[in-house]
Amino acid sequence: MTTTQDATTTPEHAHVPDTRRLAPEADPATAPAEQSPNATLYERLGGCYGIAGAVDILVDRLFQNVKVNANEKVHEHHGNPANAAGYKWLVTSWSIEAAGGPKCYIGHDMDTAHEHLAIDTAGFDAVAKEIEATLDFVGVPDPELREFMDIIEGYRSKVVQA
Repeated sequence: MTTTQDATTTPEHAHVPDTRRLAPEADPATAPAEQSPNATLYERLGGCYGIAGAVDILVDRLFQNVKVNANEKVHEHHGNPANAAGYKWLVTSWSIEAAGGPKCYIGHDMDTAHEHLAIDTAGFDAVAKEIEATLDFVGVPDPELREFMDIIEGYRSKVVQA
């Protein structure tokens, strides 16, 4: 007797693509023919496709991270799977702008977006570690990873409210 397997459980669907590698083929209209020595961080991260791919993984990890969700107010948002798609879009658009890409973020400034969440240093550190681990996981080279993490660290005083 032959059994069929659901396509989502087959081994070929279990790998995670290098999202930065996919960017030039995915969006040839915006991908530079070769990377300029003056390329922005946005370009070096693979543009919108590279950033969106990393954020897709990151948000799934944040929604599952016990330390991040120890804050009840954060968990109210992360505990609802219906929030994932919109949150991914906001984090992607914010990251695009923060990395020097086009203006596309329509969310609140960081103070307003986080003021009601009572995020403490431990919560910020948990998110920062998850961002760093995700960037490493998708293969972002160390110089770009450090540059993006410096941007994240620059927002500490705007996000930590407790």
